[in-house]
This record gives sequence, structure tokens and C-alpha cells, in this order.
Amino acid sequence: MNLADIRTLYEYNSWANHRTLEACAALNDEQFTRDLGSSFKSVRDTLCHIFGAEWLWLERWHGRSHPGLLPASEYPNFDAVKTAWSRVEHDLLDFIAGITEGDLNRNYEYKTTQGVESVSLGWQMFQHVVNHGSYHRGQIATMLRQLGAKPLGTDLILFYRTRHPAKA
Repeated sequence: MNLADIRTLYEYNSWANHRTLEACAALNDEQFTRDLGSSFKSVRDTLCHIFGAEWLWLERWHGRSHPGLLPASEYPNFDAVKTAWSRVEHDLLDFIAGITEGDLNRNYEYKTTQGVESVSLGWQMFQHVVNHGSYHRGQIATMLRQLGAKPLGTDLILFYRTRHPAKA
């Protein structure tokens, strides 16, 4: 992994998050919070988990550990989620823009949400956050279909085709 690869992954992550939010905007409040029996019960709860995890990892990179994420109930509707996520995304992208090659191979020490002391390499953590979001965006796509809404594609190759097309 190099800086360009990490920054491209975060450009992708932001693009995919925005597409997911765009698709979720079509839901009414009841659909947004309906318990669908997934890992996180609703679209709202899953969105909150994604941006909450982005916030948590960003906090760890700044040397701060937290015992968990804020509860999804703190964000009663789509607009509240979108506003909170916008702040997290801004801070996250600012951080990624400022990392150095040394940060990729740096050991970051933190406590897990269970309070266990841990250490991870920067590049592994940076990759993990994007992969984590991809996994849960896939869950949201399924939830949207269950609700009769249409998800938007967030595959990495679609991002490359639209943002970084191949040159002949």
C-alpha cells in the first residue's frame, strides 16, 4: 500500500457512502427505522454503524479510544444521520489527506471497544475502514430491496469506471 492507493480507497469510500445515502433518502421515516432483522436492525442503525466506525477509527488514529459508538437512537431521522456523517467524513478525509508514508507503517496503539489493548499497522487500519464500509453498504442494499427501494451500485469497479476510467 502506498499513499496514492489509500487516498484512492478513501475517495471511493466517500463516493460509495454518498451513493448509499442518496438511495436511502427515498425512504420515509418508518421505513428508515423499521426493524428488518439484520445485523443492525434498520437502515438507520446500519448507516449509523458505518459512520460511527469511521469516527471510532479516526479517534484511534488521533490517540483516543472509546468504549463504543453513539447509539443510533441519537439520530432519529435521515437528515440527522446525513448531517452527522458529513462532519465525520470531513474530518476523516482531512486526516487521510494529511497522512504520510510513515503513517502507513506506523503502529497505532488503542483499546478495542471491549477495553482490550491492541496495536495495528496504519495501512491495515486504513484498508479495514473502507472494507468495513463496503460490507455494511451491501447489507443496506439488501435492506433497501426489502423495503421496495432501489439501491445504487457501489462496487469498486463502478467507481473506477466513473472516476478513474482506463485509458487506451
